[in-house]
Amino acid sequence: MDLGTASTPLLRLNHRTMPRALWTVWVLEAIIILFKEGASDQASSLTCDPTGVCDGHSRSLNSVPSGLTTTVKSLDLSKNKITYISNSDLQNYVNLRVLSLESNRINTIEENSFSSLGSLEHLDLSLNLLPNLSSSWFRPLSSLKFLNLLGNTYKTLGKTSLFSHLTNLRILKVGNRDTFTEIQEKDFAGITFLEELEIVASNLQRYEPKSLKSIQNISHLILYLKQSVFLLDIVVDLLSSLEYLELRDTNLNTFHFPEVSIKETNTLIKKFTFRNVEITDESFNEVAKLLSSVSGVLDLEVYDCTLDGIGDFDLSVLDRIKDAGKIGTLTIWRLHIPRFYSFRDLHSIYSFTESVKRITIGSSKVFLVPCSLSQHLKSLEYLDLSDNLLVENLLRNSACEHAWPSLQTLILRQNHLRSLDKMGEILLTLKNLTNLDISKNNFHPIPETCQWPEKMKYLNLSSTRIHDLTSCIPQTLEILDVSNNNLNSFSLLMPQLKELYISRNKLNTLPDASFLPMLLVMRISRNTINTFSKEQLDSFQKLKTLKAGDNNFICSCEFLSFTQEQHGLAQVLTDWPENYLCDSPSHVWGQRVQDTHLSISECHQAALVSALCCALFLLILVTGLLCHHFHGLWYMKMMWAWLQAKRKPRKAPHRDICYDAFVSYSEQDSHWVENLMIQELEHFNPPFKLCLHKRDFIPGKWIIDNIIDSIEKSHKTIFVLSENFVKSEWCKYELDFSHFRLFDENDDAAILILLEPIEKKAIPQRFCKLRKIMNTKTYLEWPTDETQQEGFWLSLRAAIKS
Repeated sequence: MDLGTASTPLLRLNHRTMPRALWTVWVLEAIIILFKEGASDQASSLTCDPTGVCDGHSRSLNSVPSGLTTTVKSLDLSKNKITYISNSDLQNYVNLRVLSLESNRINTIEENSFSSLGSLEHLDLSLNLLPNLSSSWFRPLSSLKFLNLLGNTYKTLGKTSLFSHLTNLRILKVGNRDTFTEIQEKDFAGITFLEELEIVASNLQRYEPKSLKSIQNISHLILYLKQSVFLLDIVVDLLSSLEYLELRDTNLNTFHFPEVSIKETNTLIKKFTFRNVEITDESFNEVAKLLSSVSGVLDLEVYDCTLDGIGDFDLSVLDRIKDAGKIGTLTIWRLHIPRFYSFRDLHSIYSFTESVKRITIGSSKVFLVPCSLSQHLKSLEYLDLSDNLLVENLLRNSACEHAWPSLQTLILRQNHLRSLDKMGEILLTLKNLTNLDISKNNFHPIPETCQWPEKMKYLNLSSTRIHDLTSCIPQTLEILDVSNNNLNSFSLLMPQLKELYISRNKLNTLPDASFLPMLLVMRISRNTINTFSKEQLDSFQKLKTLKAGDNNFICSCEFLSFTQEQHGLAQVLTDWPENYLCDSPSHVWGQRVQDTHLSISECHQAALVSALCCALFLLILVTGLLCHHFHGLWYMKMMWAWLQAKRKPRKAPHRDICYDAFVSYSEQDSHWVENLMIQELEHFNPPFKLCLHKRDFIPGKWIIDNIIDSIEKSHKTIFVLSENFVKSEWCKYELDFSHFRLFDENDDAAILILLEPIEKKAIPQRFCKLRKIMNTKTYLEWPTDETQQEGFWLSLRAAIKS
């Protein structure tokens, strides 16, 4: 009893706890299934190609997909909502080479998250929320070449060196605009060579000297500094290792460069670029000191900068730059000078520019280069003044006598030039000019003759709205660009021209090759050319390259045959076959010329028309022969007459009978009718009144109507049958109309007289009813025996009266 009593509560306890345990197991299983389904769904949201490149950007992913295989080599998870990278998220991607995680919300990366990524070469963690950086992340990444850490929220690059194990690193981007405030000496320890280093330190507050000196060679440094406080220290550290310095978004108004700070005699730096930099006259002098301290010739670039001054420059500093021949290339785009109205003359920079060989000043509202400055630019070989305010009258002052004596290339694109002949006259002072670009100006109609520098080899007149070309164009040219104009033809003799660019015009055929005997390259795409032939291409004897796609090709049989049978066409047509599409016929519109095939009827229309005409002629000939043989013409005549007879209205229900009989006979039998029949019938008592065509037909009336009326007005119709009757055309008509008007009405009004024996075979097949009557009814046969003739007449009179 005790045992049983004791076991009862235990049993009750098990009954209570078992459902809870089962419920817990069920919930755990559901969570696992949902997790697996979620992982599967995330994996399926990616698109992967056979090479292992997977694209998952902008998919609203919350975590790294876990359903991918080890074959993945590139994984793009940018612009998602990922916040956390765990140790297991990437452990299967052992062959991954490119990993892009920028523009997420990542704030935490576990220490060993990248431990399996030994093959990774490209890692982008920019634009996330990482507050700290850990060296353990990058320690396994021995193959890494590209690392982007820009735009996170960290303040420093960690407590220990992050990149000391990245021996293959070539491109590094670090920093942010707001929170990154400190660069430490250990930050770049272990790095010996970088192709590109980008540091965004707009709010930099501390720079430890020699922090960048540990890097032995940097090809290109992009530095964002709001203030220039630490610029001198950075430049001093890099003079012996940096080749190209690009300074962005910096205010240099307070920059000071003490020359004693430079201890290096051989510097590597060869190029300076200033982007969105503010500078004053005073700081310009300091920058000039920096440039003068650099050994070797420099390239200087200025983009979107502001010079807040009036040109009060230190001549002694600029003279030092001139003496050392520092500036080789000067490029300025969109330079803003707020107080230009107070700007002094440019004499202060004359000496500074004497050694410059290439100058570009674009989009800076330049309207004049003073003659004296042009004369000082003695070494200048290349001058680009694109997108400014130059006009011919002021350009004449710029290209004065002895101006730009070494100039070979002049670019005046997108200014306010109007007259081509004035341009040629103005530039006659430039004896060494070979290349001229005056595109994107709006020229007036081109005159017939112009003068140009004798050495001109290249002329760019593209996008100048010209409608035709004249002999104003110099014949010394080797390269001519007249693209994007309104040209309808090209008929200029250019004996030395080797390259012609004439795309985006209105030409409907290739130029005549006789005008271009030396042509090697031609670009004539986007015109209105319908076709070209093998003969046209062969006429350009030296042509090596032709680009003629995007035209309105008529895919005729000749054009298709030529293009599809020329196997070496792709060697000349550089854009073949992609840009060669059919514009017509309509049923092949948009198809590639190479893939288009027309039917035989479309390709041999002349032969087909000729064959049809021959067949039609033969059909008409055969039809005529058949009609002649089977009396088809006669049938047609009778059909017309029958239709006329059918349409003729009846005069009354009972016909007005005027004759006892209408006599149908052959003219050859008129002797028998007129001498015998009339005597026996009309002179009989009582007399019979006969209707004879010779005597009773109404003159002027259509003969068919006479026949029909005579038959209708006669009580009987007598047919005098003989061989002559069968051969008579009008006897046929009379017999036929007796068919229509008498036989069709079952009227027994026909009397047949057989003058002579006629074989049934002699009666034509078309007289089917006559043959039938002769087979089924009695006819009177004229007896040759005179004793029997009286009985013949008695029978005839009785037949007429019946």
